[in-house]
Amino acid sequence: MRVAARLGLAAALAALAAAPGARAADPAAATRTPIRHVVFLMQENHSFDNYFGTYPGVNGIPSGTCMPVDPRSHTNRACVTPFSIGDRPATDLSHNVRTFRSEYRGGQMDGFVSTFRREGVHTDLAMGHYVESDLPYYWNVAHDYVLFDRFFTSAAGGSIWNHMFWVTGTPGNFKEDVLPTARDGFGKLPTIFDRLQAKGISWKFYVQNYDPRITYRSDVLGDRGSQVVWVPLLDYARYIDSPELRSHIVDLSQYYVDLRNGTLPAVAYIAPSGSSEHPPGRIQAGERFVRSLITELMRSSSWQSSAFLWSYDDWGGWYDHVRPPKVDAYGYGFRGPALLVSPYARRGFVDDTTLDFTSVLKFIEQNWGLAPLARRDARANSIAGAFDFSRPPRPPQLLAADFRPPRYTPPKSAALYPAYGAAIAVALAALGAAALSSRRSRWSLRRLRRSVS
Repeated sequence: MRVAARLGLAAALAALAAAPGARAADPAAATRTPIRHVVFLMQENHSFDNYFGTYPGVNGIPSGTCMPVDPRSHTNRACVTPFSIGDRPATDLSHNVRTFRSEYRGGQMDGFVSTFRREGVHTDLAMGHYVESDLPYYWNVAHDYVLFDRFFTSAAGGSIWNHMFWVTGTPGNFKEDVLPTARDGFGKLPTIFDRLQAKGISWKFYVQNYDPRITYRSDVLGDRGSQVVWVPLLDYARYIDSPELRSHIVDLSQYYVDLRNGTLPAVAYIAPSGSSEHPPGRIQAGERFVRSLITELMRSSSWQSSAFLWSYDDWGGWYDHVRPPKVDAYGYGFRGPALLVSPYARRGFVDDTTLDFTSVLKFIEQNWGLAPLARRDARANSIAGAFDFSRPPRPPQLLAADFRPPRYTPPKSAALYPAYGAAIAVALAALGAAALSSRRSRWSLRRLRRSVS
């Protein structure tokens, strides 16, 4: 449900001195909130409307939407309505800067069909979306924790710019949405991990199916080439060449070991591989992957002080109806799904604060007292409003991976009044029968008394 009154960041932080767990044992890892572990997973290529456009109470797909086949034509009235994808195979739609501009169409937001038809791809798949039966676990999470419905991708482009905003608050390569070609990669551009390292705060970058041989220096990347895009630290000479820094980039299996051993770092980023939900991959595999990450966190000693977030690096070419704000030359891009699970997360909360990936950087910086990385994260709204630190932490609740029982739906008014009438008639008949029975009882009693006398 949407909550109108929201604690501001300043008020929330001011109230934390007495909050349970607000004090850290290690001064180097002291936090301004009870959150001592932030885990941030980046999945792939879906828009908000593509996943949650029909979720109740959100800024979802508007009623009557019909995307023009040719928005430039004054005579062609053909259009495509949003539809449920179901079991239909999902194609990897184009999602580069050019595609964004074509779909955005100067802010008119009406090029989601014509873009692909002009390219000879006769598909209306961009207007497809998923429903609760396709994403039951994600919808269960939204129902019990926090769903963000104004969480924009940081850049109006693809994976490289957005992954760099994820860790640096900048596009990294300021000219093109491509990997670096310089000898030292992204050079001295600071990351959030540089800030953490300098202050002695623990961190790790967990990588599913990690292959240390694959970096931006690799001549042949093959099928695993996405690793250097989804793990930006592998595009830095210093993170590759320094044994100390390189030791923080580990296989995802270490995440489960750290949870069991109570050694989850203060800040953890996670990059997927085969479970990324990147089309044409199966979204159900992604759901199982995310569920396993959250379930093990809930079973660990770290749960009481953790925040687990996940979002999607770009919109993947899919339809989204909300016009992204223009904050600089790079963004924002279209909205992506984003959710928060934490013992301090507001329950069933739809957060409509304008956010992007750098909003998580902002929270990390404020929570651990770090300097901003760039102008974008310095000016971003924080995700702090999604927490309620005035209450004790919620116990772990392992959410179902399948449907919840159908919720009660009140009868429509047309059927309601006859039902009321029938109920009233039954009640009056019962009262009449009771009154008649009472009169008969009194009459029988009088006859009995006369016969005895």
